[in-house]
Amino acid sequence: MVKALSFVYLTYPLFFLSEKMDHISNLPDEVLCHILSFLTTKEAALTSILAKRWRNLLAFVPCLPIDDSMFLHPEKDREDIRQSFIDFVDRVLELQGNSPLNKFSLECVTNVADTDRLDGWISNVLARGSVSDLVLKISIRSYQGDNYPLSPKCFECNTLVSLKIHCGIDISLVAGRILLPLLKTLVLHSVHVCPNEFEILLHALPSLEELVLDCVDWKGMDIKVSSASLKTLTMSLCCWLGTLSFDTPSLLHFKCSGYIAWDYPLVNMGNLVDAQMIIFLLNEHQLNKLKQLRGPDNVWKLFHGIRNVRNLDLFPDTFEVLSLCSESMPVFNNLKSLTIRSDEVRGWQAMPALLRNCPHLETLVIKGLVHQVTDLCGDVFDGISREDKGLSLTLCPVKVMKIHGFQGTMKEMAMIEHFLEYFPSLKEMQVYAEENSTTQLRNRQVSKLVLRIFQLYNKFSSCSVQLCI
Repeated sequence: MVKALSFVYLTYPLFFLSEKMDHISNLPDEVLCHILSFLTTKEAALTSILAKRWRNLLAFVPCLPIDDSMFLHPEKDREDIRQSFIDFVDRVLELQGNSPLNKFSLECVTNVADTDRLDGWISNVLARGSVSDLVLKISIRSYQGDNYPLSPKCFECNTLVSLKIHCGIDISLVAGRILLPLLKTLVLHSVHVCPNEFEILLHALPSLEELVLDCVDWKGMDIKVSSASLKTLTMSLCCWLGTLSFDTPSLLHFKCSGYIAWDYPLVNMGNLVDAQMIIFLLNEHQLNKLKQLRGPDNVWKLFHGIRNVRNLDLFPDTFEVLSLCSESMPVFNNLKSLTIRSDEVRGWQAMPALLRNCPHLETLVIKGLVHQVTDLCGDVFDGISREDKGLSLTLCPVKVMKIHGFQGTMKEMAMIEHFLEYFPSLKEMQVYAEENSTTQLRNRQVSKLVLRIFQLYNKFSSCSVQLCI
């Protein structure tokens, strides 16, 4: 709304802005600067032509986003663009002087500025002693390589609370000079990091609470995430690691995606509240090698380390990895809510052992009943005749079940009936129809039949069954 108001004002014909009608200019400087903070720096600079009242407001905006893409014009000479961008940033920083600044964002990915110039801009902003939020996304081309060696000044700031470093930046040279006592959030996205220096960095961040490691280009195979204060960790791995360790005793929220590591020497997450695991399948060669040389040991170490989690979210690929330790499945004594995401080409091999080892489970969420059926799915699936039919379900105390992506097929109906029959403590089941318009439920006759069956479920079962279409 504020940004829209700003644009309405900027695009309104100037000759209509009489002294009576120009209500926006009568607002306090603090309010006007707040409005300008919702615009790009280039747009905010253009407001200086509106009237004398606006001429120097850019000097006092609390947020300063610099983005070289605002200067990209295919019809212009590249050197002209480069110089125009540099001159613009220099003028803005000169205009601001030592004015306090809360947030500074520098996105420079078209190689329009050299290393010294970039260092100067960053140093200028940090020297003001007020910046709490710093976002950097820089790409350069030089004899040193294709990555910008981050200025040590970024790691010597008493006021920074949030630091986000994106692709094209190398932070390998800064580990020995770190002074970030207030930093709570650190985001590293597609940057080059040395594992040893990464450990030094984390140990020098006493207030760190949130860490995001997104497709980091690790300069080594052995990674350790160690932080006594860390509460939220999001990790996306783009390569197969040798060892991956976690010494994070205060961690509450954990999201991990990527290939299973060769080993997990330490997984210290004793206070975990929720975890989302997207552990990808290895290729066939790696999987066979893993089974032959490691067995289920590394998978067991990872899931044993998160065994105290209260809410667990497992993606389809994770189930096939987890099946490696089905015979030695960790016991999840604190688990209250389990979410399982299915895929038609992935099986539920780990489901029976998992349900048997969740003695205090209260809520089970299944996002998609359709999965690849195999003998290893055990007694969870009704379609395979077994002497111990439904055994793992009868040992599970789940009270509430939520099923998403229901398509109205007979196979799904059979599974729902199986759950109703064998979950002894089930009190409530909510079934949500697939939103895709091509499902059978869009057929009126099928829909009526399904609703009739659900009515019978409620009549003959002690569980309340709801179909949400």
